[in-house]
Amino acid sequence: MSRVQYRFNTKSLAVERVRKTFKDHLLVFLRYAMAGLLFSVIVLIIGFTFFESPKERMLKREIRQFQLQYTILNDRLNILDNILADIQERDDHIYRVIFEAEPIPRPIRDAAFGGIDRYAHLAGYLNSELMSQTLQRMDQLSSQLYIQSKSYDEVFEMALNKADMLASIPAIVPVPDGHNRLMSGYGMRIHPIYKTMRMHHGVDFTAPVGTPIYATGNGVVIRAERNRHGYGLMVEVDHGYGYITRYAHMSKIEVRQGQRVKRGEIIGLVGDTGTSTAPHLHYEVHRNDRSVNPVYYFYNDLTPEEFEIIIERASMVNQSLS
Repeated sequence: MSRVQYRFNTKSLAVERVRKTFKDHLLVFLRYAMAGLLFSVIVLIIGFTFFESPKERMLKREIRQFQLQYTILNDRLNILDNILADIQERDDHIYRVIFEAEPIPRPIRDAAFGGIDRYAHLAGYLNSELMSQTLQRMDQLSSQLYIQSKSYDEVFEMALNKADMLASIPAIVPVPDGHNRLMSGYGMRIHPIYKTMRMHHGVDFTAPVGTPIYATGNGVVIRAERNRHGYGLMVEVDHGYGYITRYAHMSKIEVRQGQRVKRGEIIGLVGDTGTSTAPHLHYEVHRNDRSVNPVYYFYNDLTPEEFEIIIERASMVNQSLS
């Protein structure tokens, strides 16, 4: 039962019963309701601040599991990176060296991503950086594996053509007893006529006029002509695989343009034509349109001792014959 309230009326000096209106009851109800609402808000704030709900605990547990899975995945990616690095090292410095192929440039090997941010859609999440790094590593690893696969396809193709390639690479001395006939090496030399330092793009073998000149590898004759730039009677052979050899100052040409020649086949005779100071053969090797030192290709028909002699002579002589 609700309590009956009284009040003292100062005008009538009498005690009167207090009669509450609906408004009074409404105000009392609102006061209690506000107090209860305020108390509930305080309880909720304390609960959400200092205590975890079952759903929050479940979500945090899932996040920890995802983080563990990403950590394990990155550890596996580290192992795959190391394995792939070893495969790339073998490919560049063993397999490609065997087949005289250029290593794959590092920027291509790295398969770096640039330009548009491929992982912008992951921004804003709690572990967005971890997810972006992991996906980027996976994409990069996939690209590197694709490049390595293409490289092995190329190496496999070179292996199929190994016999033809080994027969085509210029690998013998172009004149008889050549290791004892070398008179001028590759590099900067004093020109015998102009007496100035000039680049000597080949090597010179002194020999009597009429000494046979051999093709140093299988190939196709692309030039057999009298050259107007000092080479005299000259032959050029395209061996494929990026190799071209040049034989100059001949006294006689024994082949024609377009003819296929075999290693060891006579293509001309030593002479003294063109810009020359004595009978000799000027011999050049070009690889991928760049001249290279021919003496490093004389390994096929020389003993180690003869090869050492020719290397020593090439480094000592500093004046060319043409």
